[in-house]
Amino acid sequence: MTDGNERRIRFVFVITTLYAALQALGGWLSGSLALIADSGHMVSDAAALLLALIAYRFAARAPDHRRTYGFHRVRVLAALANGAALLLLVAWIVWEAFSRFYTPVEVMAMPMLIVASIGLVVNIVGALVLNAGNKGDSNLRGAFLHVIGDLLGSVGAIAAALGIMYTGWSILDPLLSIIVALLVVRSAWRLVIESIQVLLQATPRGIDPARTEAEIRALPGIAEAGHFHAWTLMDDRNVATVHVTPAPEADPLALPALVSEHLRRRHKLSHITVQVDPPGQLNAH
Repeated sequence: MTDGNERRIRFVFVITTLYAALQALGGWLSGSLALIADSGHMVSDAAALLLALIAYRFAARAPDHRRTYGFHRVRVLAALANGAALLLLVAWIVWEAFSRFYTPVEVMAMPMLIVASIGLVVNIVGALVLNAGNKGDSNLRGAFLHVIGDLLGSVGAIAAALGIMYTGWSILDPLLSIIVALLVVRSAWRLVIESIQVLLQATPRGIDPARTEAEIRALPGIAEAGHFHAWTLMDDRNVATVHVTPAPEADPLALPALVSEHLRRRHKLSHITVQVDPPGQLNAH
C-alpha cells in the first residue's frame, strides 16, 4: 500500500501546487489580499506534501548496519512536521483574522468566489484520492488533514464571498477563517501527539504491560514473566520484548515460540523478542 499512497500524495501535490499558482495569480489580478494570503496557505500545504513524498523515499531505503530497522521513522517525523505546520498555520490564521477585525481589508467578492469554487473542486478531488489510501499510514493521514484544511478553507471562502456580495460585511472573511482554524486544530493536535508518542516509544494504545505480563505468566510452562516492553516502530507495526522463566520440567526452547504466538494473536504484535532466563535471574536484570 505504500507505493499506492505515494502515488496519491504525488497527484495531490501536483494539483495543489497548480492551484496555489492560480490562486496567487487571481489574487494579484483582482487585488484581493485574502486570495493572496490563502495562496500562501496552499503553498505551505504543497511543501508539506513534498515533505511527505521525500519521507516515502527515505522509508523505501533498505536497512543498513547502523539503522537496522530501516528508515521507516522518517515517515513519523514527516507526520509530526505536518501536524506542527498545521498548528503554526492555525496560529497565523487566527492572528491575521483578529488583525482584520481592527483593520478591515477590502475583499473583491466575485473573484474570491470564482477562485474559491475552483479550490473546492481541487480539494474534494485531493481528499477523495487520499482517503482511498491506507488509513494506518500516519504520513498519508498528515497529508489528508492538510487537504481537509484546504477544503474547509474553500468552503469558508465561498461562504464569505457570498456573504460579502449580499451584505457588504467584510468582517465575514476573518470570522469564517477562525471557524475553519478551530475545525483543523483538533485533528492537527492529535497527529502531533500520536507522532510524539511513537518517537518516545510509548506503549501502543490498548496494551497494558502489567496485564500482558500476567497473561504470559498464565501460559503453560512459564513460571515468571517480566520486563515487558512494547512500542510502535512505524504506523501500525508494533514490536515487543519480554523476559520469561521456565516452569520446572518445561522445555525452555519451546517458550519463545509459545509467547510470540500469544502476543501476535492477542495484541497484533509483529516482531517479538523473548528472552528465557534461568530460575531466580529475572528480577536481577
